[in-house]
Amino acid sequence: MSTQIAQLRQIPLSAVPALALPTLKITTDDDVDTWRRSRSYQDYAVFLRRLNESVVGQDLPETPNASTSNAIQKLIEMLDVVDGWIDEIPPQVSPQRFGNLAFRTWGRRLEEQSEALLETLLPTEYAPIIPHIKPYLVTSFGSFGRMDYGTGHETSFALFLLCLTLTRFLHPTPTEERDIVLTLFPRYLRLCWRLQDVYNLEPAGSHGVWGLDDSSFLGYIFGSGQLREQTSIPVSAVLHPPLPPTNLYFLSIMRIRQVKHGPFHEHSAQLHAIATGVPNWGKVNSGLFKMYEAEVLGKRVVVQHIPLGGLLEWGGVLSQPPATMMPTRRPQTTASPSWYTDSALPPLAPRQRGNNMGPPTRIPAHRAHPPS
Repeated sequence: MSTQIAQLRQIPLSAVPALALPTLKITTDDDVDTWRRSRSYQDYAVFLRRLNESVVGQDLPETPNASTSNAIQKLIEMLDVVDGWIDEIPPQVSPQRFGNLAFRTWGRRLEEQSEALLETLLPTEYAPIIPHIKPYLVTSFGSFGRMDYGTGHETSFALFLLCLTLTRFLHPTPTEERDIVLTLFPRYLRLCWRLQDVYNLEPAGSHGVWGLDDSSFLGYIFGSGQLREQTSIPVSAVLHPPLPPTNLYFLSIMRIRQVKHGPFHEHSAQLHAIATGVPNWGKVNSGLFKMYEAEVLGKRVVVQHIPLGGLLEWGGVLSQPPATMMPTRRPQTTASPSWYTDSALPPLAPRQRGNNMGPPTRIPAHRAHPPS
């Protein structure tokens, strides 16, 4: 791991009872700017960069890694439990265009049992952090009222993992960080994909045809990080399916091809533009960090639903904005400035609510049939 990346601070368990519980703090665009100067935003930036660095040059494991830590294994077991609830709560048969009402039943069970899940997950001495991390866990899988899922929910899960790392249930070591990305995060993605398919969830927000992905973002960051120093696989390889399940970028592209029909360049123009216009994976990785900051963390409509305070400090505002999330270790290149700020690429359309509100040229996402 690059020595240029900061260490992630530790919050002693003894300090947790004195912390205020997280609440919704972001209501205006000025609040977004305040958050982006805060300690919690800096913590999240360091966390994502460390995760990214830990998987450079690494493939997804073909079989479960028996050497993963007990903490990672217990988190996977927790995801297995809530995945099992899908079988116990089948979708309702009444016709519903988006969002099967059974998802609300699944969500109520999560809300009711989240504390018990966390008590099973954590050692006794971690009990004080449960009310601090419960809101992030509950919002990690979608909105049960709107019956949708998007990048804000994915961010909630990442912040849940950040809280567990700040308190050292998870440890900021290269090995454990690698397992978070290559073992735990794919398990989370597959659970969320199953929820979307079985309960026909609507995307929580969409840029229409110029959006990167209606629902997810971190898989593209981590997957391009895995490939960052790869020279034998061109970026354009994603245009030639099927793709091997070796990294999260390929898995995310194949997921897109599963749920959307029609020419790839029409329904996923931004991904197509990356594949045809970005010279190497290093620039893809750094550009996606920029895009995530601007289009997810910088958008009030996304982050206004994230509670802050307590473990994720709302106070402690920095005098200067924290450093960009872009990786500090990049392959040498003579390419033009980052693709995300390149005016030759089409700009993102304004974020829209729902997946039928994009530009007229957008091909609607056709969900895969729920498993029988």
